[in-house]
Amino acid sequence: MRSVEIQDLKHIAYKEAWDYQEKLFADTIAQKMANRECERNNLPPEHTPNNYLLFCEHNHVYTLGKSGDRSNVLLSDAEREEKNIEFYPINRGGDITYHGPGQMVVYPLLDLEQFFTDIHKYLRFLEEAIILTMAEYGLKAGRYPGYTGVWLDADDDSKARKICAMGVKCSRWVTMHGLAFNVNTDLQYFDNIVPCGITNLGVTSMAKELGHTLNLDEVKSKFTQHFKNLFKVV
Repeated sequence: MRSVEIQDLKHIAYKEAWDYQEKLFADTIAQKMANRECERNNLPPEHTPNNYLLFCEHNHVYTLGKSGDRSNVLLSDAEREEKNIEFYPINRGGDITYHGPGQMVVYPLLDLEQFFTDIHKYLRFLEEAIILTMAEYGLKAGRYPGYTGVWLDADDDSKARKICAMGVKCSRWVTMHGLAFNVNTDLQYFDNIVPCGITNLGVTSMAKELGHTLNLDEVKSKFTQHFKNLFKVV
C-alpha cells in the first residue's frame, strides 16, 4: 500500500498555499531525480518521495489557469479590489474559477509513478471521490461530456450545474493544484466571472442543494476515505 500524508491547512491565503505547494512539488521532483541518479550508478534509491493531500479554505480569490481567458473576469480590477477579491494567473490547466470560505479546496501532490502514469485516470479518480462523497448525502452527481469536474443533472443541458471544479498541473508525473468543491460556498461570487469559461451552465453547492449548511470537516473525512479507497493508499 502507498502512503499519503494528509494535512489540513484550514483557512489560508491563496498565495501562501500556492507557495507551499510549489515547495512540496519541487522537493518531490528533486527526490525523484536523486533516485534516478542513484539508479544510473547502480545504487539503492535514497527514499521514496512523499505524497500529500492538502485541504484548505481560501479568502475570496479568482484564479486563472494558463489556458484561460482574462475576459472571463467580468469585473474591472478596481471593482474587484473594491469587493476585496484577489486575483492570480496561475500555472494549472483550465480557465477562471473562484475560491472562498465554505469551499473545500483539495490539493493532491502525488508522484503518479507510484500509482499509475495516466493523467486522465487521475482526474477521473478525483471526480469519482467527489461523486461518492455526494452520494453519502443523497445527491446523485456525474460528469458533463467534454469537461472535467463534477455536475448535477449532467444529462440535461437546461438543468446541468457544476459543483466541483478541477485544474491540475503535472510535471515528471508529479501533480499539484487540484479541486474546489462547493460545500457551503457563497455562490454570488461566481456571478462576477464566466466559471471555467462556460457561458451556458450554472454552478451550485451542497448547501444550496440540501437546503442547509454542512459540517465541512465531516465532508473532508468522507472525501478522504473515498480518495484512499480509489488510490489504494493508507
